Amino acid sequence: MDERARIEALERRIEALEAAEAIRNLKARYAELVDRRYRRGGGVVEAEPLDALADEIAALFSEDAVWDGGPGLGTCEGRAAIRARFRDPTLLFSWHYFLKPRISVEGDRAEARWDILAPCTTKDGRPHWMAGVEDDAYRRENGVWRHTRMRLSTVFMAPYDRGWVR
Repeated sequence: MDERARIEALERRIEALEAAEAIRNLKARYAELVDRRYRRGGGVVEAEPLDALADEIAALFSEDAVWDGGPGLGTCEGRAAIRARFRDPTLLFSWHYFLKPRISVEGDRAEARWDILAPCTTKDGRPHWMAGVEDDAYRRENGVWRHTRMRLSTVFMAPYDRGWVR
């Protein structure tokens, strides 16, 4: 391989690594903002900070994005619908852990699969363990990576005191 081709190959590899790191940071920011909607002792924050958080969360998605929480959480399409979804929390508490990222980058598009573990408290005040997989798609718009699709597949949602064994 000549030197020019070698440099171009290295540039492509570096760009893909930088894109994957930007996507990891995007996912971490999403988790941070979604979890910030709850007080540490449980319960949703007040309306004004909740509005601001919903705006920040929605900005992590493209205008045409789809957020799919599966049968239990529903689906919303478009940034405005995603903002509305996160303005009205369905839980009293959650803490998202995204693990084992598998990220594939092709130019200005990427896909990733994340395992998720989320201790949470349902609106009836019962604490649960939730585990699943998120399959995401991303697009770089004006140099900024955003979610274009986020799809949750729940593996289990189990009361914390009984665990996931039936």
